[in-house]
Amino acid sequence: MKKYSIAVIKGDGIGPEIVDETIKVLDAAGKKFGFETEYKGCLMGGCAIDATGVPLPQETIDICKASDSVLLGAVGGEKWDTLPGHLRPEAGLLGIRAALGLFANLRPAKIFEPLVDASPIKREIIGDGLDIMVVRELTGGIYFGQRGRSEENGVKSAYDTEKYSVPEIERIVRVGFDLALKRSKRLCSVDKANVLESSRLWRETVLRISKEYPEVELSHMYVDNCAMQLVRNPAQFDVIVTSNIFGDILSDEASMISGSIGMLASASLATGSFGLYEPIHGSAPDIAGKGIANPLATILSAAMMLRYSFGENDAAVAVEAAVDRALREGRTPDIADLALPKLSTVEMGDLVVKNI
Repeated sequence: MKKYSIAVIKGDGIGPEIVDETIKVLDAAGKKFGFETEYKGCLMGGCAIDATGVPLPQETIDICKASDSVLLGAVGGEKWDTLPGHLRPEAGLLGIRAALGLFANLRPAKIFEPLVDASPIKREIIGDGLDIMVVRELTGGIYFGQRGRSEENGVKSAYDTEKYSVPEIERIVRVGFDLALKRSKRLCSVDKANVLESSRLWRETVLRISKEYPEVELSHMYVDNCAMQLVRNPAQFDVIVTSNIFGDILSDEASMISGSIGMLASASLATGSFGLYEPIHGSAPDIAGKGIANPLATILSAAMMLRYSFGENDAAVAVEAAVDRALREGRTPDIADLALPKLSTVEMGDLVVKNI
């Protein structure tokens, strides 16, 4: 029987609750499809600061590198907001991405049929459904560029640098093209080439790489127009590839079109099959411990793990189908429907397991 090792970072806030439900689902999928999953817990975020004084201990990096993939809940909370930037929980996220070489962030924005009416976008605009994949470059750009502060003549200023190399652009663009080949063969590259030099290099590189993928229909769009088009006509998009900061913003916008941020999964991939999987929502410390958190985004992240890291596509499809069926039988408070039972975090997880 195949065995997969998973480093588990439960994190802060609702992280432990939603990860526990996801482990139940992974175990159920393994039992049905003939594989085993082994878990090793480690610390990152606020809980790591409390225990070790740093948001990302070296032990956590070592455990993750020795595993086949990483499952992450959520990090952060008001408790640690007054700490300097390099010691805040979010610094652990940037650190682990760099340490594990997680350069490609995949954020699907998919609306399940039972939640179509929960979207702020009218049903007639969404059409037959929403299924967009945002491919975000994750280890370059302004979040990792040179930054600093200065003062001249008593006036303070600060700067953050957007910088990309050709190899950085090439590898993320190829991820976008490869995904487009497996979907509807449409790729939209998003930049700001009318203003930014880094975007001009981005577009030049995309155009050159596109010659390797003649089957894929390539389009280009400025980021401000893309933000508008996602609301105006989201069905026009299939795969979007873009930079770190643009991808951060656009994927959050796309997630809200999908009905609830509590439904959106993500995968952060390195070269090969290794990846880190996490929901895109935060740690929600205001509802931690109340048993009302929605575990479905984390469960859907685990489905991505099954598909991209383990090659267990049948199991991934089964988990996604189980989520769809579960949504027709009950909901957590964030996606409540008066016609359906209101479920706790544990009950939602149990319902997905039952439907696998």
